Amino acid sequence: MRTVPTIDLTPWFEGGPADRQDVAERVDAALREVGFLLVTGHGVPPGLRADVRAAAKRFFGLPQETKMRYAAKVGERGWLPPGVEANGYAEGTPTPPDLKETFAVGADRPLGDPSVDDVWFLANVYPAEVPDLEPLIVEYLARMRALADELLVICAKALDLDGEFFTSRAGHPSYTMNINRYPPLSQVGEPEPGQFRIGPHTDFGTVTVLDRQQGVGGLQVWADGEWVNAPYAEDSFTINIGDLLARWTGDRWCSNRHRVLPPDPSAPDEELVSLIYFYECDPGALVESLPVGTATYPPVRASDYLLEKLRAISL
Repeated sequence: MRTVPTIDLTPWFEGGPADRQDVAERVDAALREVGFLLVTGHGVPPGLRADVRAAAKRFFGLPQETKMRYAAKVGERGWLPPGVEANGYAEGTPTPPDLKETFAVGADRPLGDPSVDDVWFLANVYPAEVPDLEPLIVEYLARMRALADELLVICAKALDLDGEFFTSRAGHPSYTMNINRYPPLSQVGEPEPGQFRIGPHTDFGTVTVLDRQQGVGGLQVWADGEWVNAPYAEDSFTINIGDLLARWTGDRWCSNRHRVLPPDPSAPDEELVSLIYFYECDPGALVESLPVGTATYPPVRASDYLLEKLRAISL
C-alpha cells in the first residue's frame, strides 16, 4: 500500500549538492505515489504555531454575536461560520456543510489592479477582542511563505528545472491561510449522513502546508482505493500539492483526495484546531503542462482556474 513518508529537510538546508538531490528525489517519489508527505527540519518554531493556535481559540470562544461582526464568505477574509462551506462539492459530491468554523486570512498586498486586488488581495480583518492574533498571524504567514517557496524550489529540483522555475511565477502570489476549528461531538451533535469536518476533496493551488493536531476525527488520505489515516509526527508539517501543480506537471504528481473525519463518539469532547496555508502563485501566471508527466492540459491562467474551484465549494 502507498504510504505517506516523512522527509527531513535538514540535509536540504545544511547539506551539499548530493544531499539536496536526495531530498528532491524523495519528494518527487512521494508526490508521484501519494501526493502527501510529512516534513521535519523545516525551521518553523513550534512555539509560534502554538501561540497562533491559542490566540485563535480565544477568538473562536467569543460569543456568536461578536464573531458575526467579522463574518465572511468563502474566499473572503474573516470568520466563516459553520454551514457556509462544503468541500465535497469540489469533486462533484453533494454533502452536508462541513463541521467546522474558520478564521481566514491571506495575501493582502495589492497589485494596483482592482480587478485582481478585489479577488485575490483583500484586506485582512482582525478581531479587536484578541489583539495578539494579528501580529502572530503576520509572523506565521511570513514563515509559511518562505517555507512554501522553498518547497517549490525543491519541486523544481525534483523535475530537473531551474531552481526558480516556480518561484519566478510566485513573485506576487495569492495565498490563503485557514485556521479551522473542529468542534467536539458534544457541541455539534450527531453528524448527518455523509457529513465530515471537511468533506472529501483535493486542494486547488500549488502546495499546502498543514499544521494539525492528532485526533480520532482526523485527516485521512485516499490510497489504493481506500481511506487511510494520515500519519502524525511531532513538530512536522503535513504537505500536499494541489490541482494547479498537478496540472502543471502533466499529472506526474498527484493532487490527492483527502478528508477530515467527523467527530467520533469515542472522543465526544475532542476539539481540534488546524492551521492550513494554501499557496498558489501569481494570479496572472500562465500554467502550461510540463513535458514531465503523462498528460497535457490546455494552458490556463491561474486565477481563472482557482476561481472556478472556489465557487464550487461555496454554499
